[in-house]
Amino acid sequence: MSGRATGAGGWVVELADVRSPGCEALLRDYYVEVSDRWYRLREGRDSTPEEIATGFPQMRSDDLAPPTGVFVVARGLDDPDVLGGCVGVRRLRDATGARVAELRRLYVRPELRGAGLGGSLLATAEEVARVWGVGSIRLDTRLDLEEARSLYVSHGWAEVEPFSDAFYAEVWYAKTLG
Repeated sequence: MSGRATGAGGWVVELADVRSPGCEALLRDYYVEVSDRWYRLREGRDSTPEEIATGFPQMRSDDLAPPTGVFVVARGLDDPDVLGGCVGVRRLRDATGARVAELRRLYVRPELRGAGLGGSLLATAEEVARVWGVGSIRLDTRLDLEEARSLYVSHGWAEVEPFSDAFYAEVWYAKTLG
């Protein structure tokens, strides 16, 4: 897949370079939000600047670039420098050796949620996986990310048995691609 994919209101969903400054800034916003939610739930506070400065560089995203993956953004139609959301897809093999795609870093800026942008990003990620010829796509997430979990279920994803032991993984989903 290359170029522009699916329009979503005042946005276009397209491939992007995960290493670009705009994508890095968007991923940092994603990290701050999920980190703040984690600390609010467990310690009743937001992340400290030191925790963000330490944790964000450890959040690996280089596998969301060719040849192992892709990174997709929702870019403003009127201002292409404005990024409203993102999602990454990476290729890997499951425990049986079968090729699968894995969804990573689905994020829509809070002020844009509820307008269908998340669904457009998710549909584009699924299409990327279909183009790759894999039979299924999967993800792990946290229980407190309720909006994301609701989005997955509403788009035909099903909760599955754990397939990873990632520290933050609390629930796993998959979708068979047709």
